[in-house]
Amino acid sequence: MSNEESGELFLSHVEPVLAVKNVTETVEYWHQSLGFPDKWTWGEPPNHGGVSWQGVSIQFSQSPKLASVSQGNSIFIRVKTNLQTFYHFHKDKNAAIVEPLENKPWGLAGYTVRDINGYYVIFAGPPLISDQPKSEPTPEKVRIISRIPTGKEYFTLISAVGWDKQYDHSLTEKILEAPVHGVVAEHENQVIGCALLLSDEASFYYVKDVMVHPDWQGKHVGSMLMKELAAWLDCNAPVNAYVGLFTGENLAPFYKQFDFAPVFGMRRSVRRIENKKR
Repeated sequence: MSNEESGELFLSHVEPVLAVKNVTETVEYWHQSLGFPDKWTWGEPPNHGGVSWQGVSIQFSQSPKLASVSQGNSIFIRVKTNLQTFYHFHKDKNAAIVEPLENKPWGLAGYTVRDINGYYVIFAGPPLISDQPKSEPTPEKVRIISRIPTGKEYFTLISAVGWDKQYDHSLTEKILEAPVHGVVAEHENQVIGCALLLSDEASFYYVKDVMVHPDWQGKHVGSMLMKELAAWLDCNAPVNAYVGLFTGENLAPFYKQFDFAPVFGMRRSVRRIENKKR
């Protein structure tokens, strides 16, 4: 049954419409100075227009009176990667940067540009690596072992990292039967971390469930797990096999250490209405 037939509602994206003094000048400013590659205008002379860059689109409506009282409002734009490159690009274009690039107390880095209509455009992304807390040394007694965690060890870890809210215990056996390889971190015979690897063993590998107990985070345990997993892939995976993973933006710098690079991706969650199974 299609989404239309089921009656589910799916949103696409949001496009703010900003009142501006002059549509043509505003579109050119966002295109030339802020770098938005796609632009359009409507009307002769233009009284409406817009710009876009990948998934971000903004429209402009010519209304000098409304624009004059709208100055100071803000637009928050999330940048997935290369925030520093954006920042230097805007500096080179002499954009009016009113707040420099820096890590913010709410866990993101960002900077603010004031556009020609007085709107504040905030570009924000993952924290700057140089300002991250330094990790503690790894205790000598931590061992990385190539094996799949037991069901009890697995549940202990997902509970510790807070992934157990929607966990279905009945699926544990299937979850742990699926990986083609796994590694665990042990300290004094206690599992304190793990990482699993799914695959068709031909062209695709997927890294999942990279977990480190909170008491051991910041002590290089995650790095040790990923190094061991990467070494296994280099020895056992076919040449040119694709290796993927999903992660939060804040962890992108961590995975880049192991030659992972950001790419565009999409995901879908399964939603099932009871008694609608085929």
